[in-house]
Amino acid sequence: MVGALTLAIYRPAWHGGFIWDDDRYVTNNHLLVAPDGLRQIWFSLAAPSQYFPLAYTLLRIERSLWGLDPTGYHFVNIFLHLANALLVWWILARLKIPGAWFAAVIFAVHPIQVESVAWISELKNVLMGFFFLLTLAAWIEYVDLKGQRRRRTFYFAALICFALALFAKSTACTLPAALLLVLWLKKAPIGRRQIFEIVPFVLMAVGVGLVAIWWEKYHQGTRTLVSLGPLERILIASRAVWFYLSKIFWPSNLTFIYPQWHINPSNVLSYFWLVLSAGAAALIYYLRRFFGRGPEVAALFFLTTLGPLLGFIMLYTFRFTFVADHYQYLACIGPIALASAGLVTLGQRSQGLRWSVAALGAVILAAFCLLTVRQATMYRDVETLWRTTIAKNPGCWMAINNLGVLQIEKGDVDGAMEKYEQSLQLNPDYPEAHYNLGRALLQQGRIDDAIRECEVALKLLPNEPDAHVVLGNAFLAKDDLDQAAREYVKALTVRPDDANAHYNLGLVWQKKGDIERASREFQTANELDQLQKR
Repeated sequence: MVGALTLAIYRPAWHGGFIWDDDRYVTNNHLLVAPDGLRQIWFSLAAPSQYFPLAYTLLRIERSLWGLDPTGYHFVNIFLHLANALLVWWILARLKIPGAWFAAVIFAVHPIQVESVAWISELKNVLMGFFFLLTLAAWIEYVDLKGQRRRRTFYFAALICFALALFAKSTACTLPAALLLVLWLKKAPIGRRQIFEIVPFVLMAVGVGLVAIWWEKYHQGTRTLVSLGPLERILIASRAVWFYLSKIFWPSNLTFIYPQWHINPSNVLSYFWLVLSAGAAALIYYLRRFFGRGPEVAALFFLTTLGPLLGFIMLYTFRFTFVADHYQYLACIGPIALASAGLVTLGQRSQGLRWSVAALGAVILAAFCLLTVRQATMYRDVETLWRTTIAKNPGCWMAINNLGVLQIEKGDVDGAMEKYEQSLQLNPDYPEAHYNLGRALLQQGRIDDAIRECEVALKLLPNEPDAHVVLGNAFLAKDDLDQAAREYVKALTVRPDDANAHYNLGLVWQKKGDIERASREFQTANELDQLQKR
């Protein structure tokens, strides 16, 4: 039943296309087709985003199976999500949480999960979730099998699954906290032996977590893009917690990119969410005498699993938003399990309310299914995604710029320029919009204006390869061959597999009469193009 329902509600995503970031992860990712791609995936800094070697390895396998047909990629995500829902049911049932089956179904059909399931690039999220939940399942078996010889097998299985979860996505580093919460919920002893058993998990988590922080700061460039003080980060985190809870219990106005909050520590109202969080913590602590450890375990699981994504660690996406639906893919299990347990327990203890509770549960499921179908439709293609995002978040300068990119690909240069200028009105320091506007200006023959826009982009984001390529094109159009060559070389220094830069550099050498060097660049460009078409 859960499987059929999950497949049915994700019907709009079955044949959805590739959208934002899918080019970096799949369609233009040379690591998926290069002969030495596996080596680079696991043992180099060549990955286009974070260090997610297991996710890229699976994408490489998928690329060899389906090529550039997105249908296969979508079904892998859907089936992984379904497997995760079944694992949620199994884990909650083993923990003797009432309504485990209902919580699992809610997890499967909840509309906040659409972003993780319908977006091909978020394979890393559902794959990490699969091994994260397998680790918890193995840990529960290990805790329950006291004194039995095969107990050790589950401990090592948990370690292996945790390593795979970390290699799928580094946000799995919060799992050691979940292991402690399992012991706490089961009222198992937490002494030196238990702490010692969890230490290997902590060491693995810290190691991968530090790599992720370094990668995000120096490889993704968040140290130059985002600057927030400690107090601002705390205020963002406190507000984000309530944002995520609100989307779990009232999933309205879900969108791909949410408006970015303006945090002002000097404004007293900015502390409202922090005070509310402190009050909620006190209330949960007080209620434990009536409801046991369940509510605080659910709350702590929610907070610790969300922890790395709340704002304490700077992420690249914080350039344009502080929250995203896929950030709480696993964290939502805590509140969902708690609410499901409360609803089912109420129905079991009160004969008069049993049918009312059952009807309420059916209404919730039906509503979530309908919302998920509607949300999945947004991922049909990239243009639908950006237009829907702009309709819900008119100030999203990134979405407006990206819609302009689509328009220029269709030959609508004037429409694209309008979008780029609109994006820059909202955010004058957005380098992508500057060099995209430069590209459009170049198509109109306004070479000097194009050069100025690209130079602004490179001041804001030095060593941006796309800006160097556009700037090189402008100098090439101006017959300034030496300057054009320098720009293409700079682009290739940052991104050696840029076929367009190689080809245009070949044109430069050809115009300069260096036929041998031109031939080498043309050959390299052709090889890279052929590699991407595999």
